[in-house]
Amino acid sequence: MTDAQETAADTSLRTTGGAPPDDVAPAPIPLLEPREGIPPVVASDDALAGVIAAFAAGSGPVAVDAERASGYRYGQRAYLVQLRRDGAGSALVDPVGCPDLSGLGEALRGTEWILHAATQDLPCLREIGMTPTGLFDTELAGRLAGFPRVGLGAMVESVLGYSLEKGHSAVDWSTRPLPEPWLRYAALDVELLIDLRDALEEELDQQGKLEWAREEFSAIASAPPAPPRQDPWRRTSGMHKVRRRRQMAVVRELWTMRDQIAQRRDISPGKVLGDAAIVEAALTLPPNTHALTALPGFGHRMGRRQLEQWQAAVDRAKELPDAELPQPGQPLAGPPPPRAWADKDPAAAARLSAARTAVSELAERLKMPQENLITPDTVRRVCWEPPKKLTPDTVEDALAGYGARRWQIEQVAPILLRALASEA
Repeated sequence: MTDAQETAADTSLRTTGGAPPDDVAPAPIPLLEPREGIPPVVASDDALAGVIAAFAAGSGPVAVDAERASGYRYGQRAYLVQLRRDGAGSALVDPVGCPDLSGLGEALRGTEWILHAATQDLPCLREIGMTPTGLFDTELAGRLAGFPRVGLGAMVESVLGYSLEKGHSAVDWSTRPLPEPWLRYAALDVELLIDLRDALEEELDQQGKLEWAREEFSAIASAPPAPPRQDPWRRTSGMHKVRRRRQMAVVRELWTMRDQIAQRRDISPGKVLGDAAIVEAALTLPPNTHALTALPGFGHRMGRRQLEQWQAAVDRAKELPDAELPQPGQPLAGPPPPRAWADKDPAAAARLSAARTAVSELAERLKMPQENLITPDTVRRVCWEPPKKLTPDTVEDALAGYGARRWQIEQVAPILLRALASEA
């Protein structure tokens, strides 16, 4: 970064949010350039050992990012890990050549990790041995600070005054060798994360929200891995059209077979068979492969052997005894959908309406999204089954029981108590 660029960035930080005078054209936003060029891709144990030593000797927080091959490969594994730290520079690590990065994770233990949208990258980083003990999430920080757009490119532009290259976020990162433009894009993703973190920390501190953000970051870092989804086939796009249990069984059989094939071939399930084709077969219940071929998604490009295996899955579902057919819906672990509240419990519906209005008004005053102030699910649960005795302590305990952080309880409990009491 040149002196002129640094001056421009400093000026942008000081003037973010202000509009230029009418007679002054806004200065063009400079395109960010790698400070030390594109680092070589680390794909061997010897090269990785050098990165570990360099980052262990570095200072301050470490910027971390990961690239996946969503839509191309099965699962959400990392195909490239980018890091940057003062004193160490930037590094691009290939988890295909270096599948165990636990040594790097251990070298960074106790160091604050800076990630953008941390919950997206943490699962794939955890798979290769990298788990932070503390973190700073620049996307979440932007949400809490009230930024209208919190994508990395938008944040770097509005806060630091630089434009990031676009266009490679959705490419197939399992490609080898990785093209140089992709590597450039990947390196730039961590180029200014440390600068962005520092600017956002200052902004949050000025707004009186820094401790709130730290509570959120701590919750993310300490959260256990998400449990496997129950009945993941129910999330098939278009599932709302499937109403009969026999048809649901067809979706389940086709989804399960597709998942097995995708996992074996290491490709995205959508490339094996589309959700729309699964739903169409469930609604139609084709009697044979000839009828199956006529359905969208099972056209002439599909070989006879493939058609036969899909038809076999349909036939298995059609032959299941009634007792083995899936139930119409998943058992609810919480309150019913809000649209049903007016009929099931009008008083609860009134409580929810009052609580939603109060939360919305508070979120607007605090300049943050409602879902970051308190999760909608938490509000629903408290309104559906409020404490038997409404007091500040009982409402606070209820919120804490559903996982609300201390700062959220302090902000939301008083307004929630008033909403519940007004509709009691």
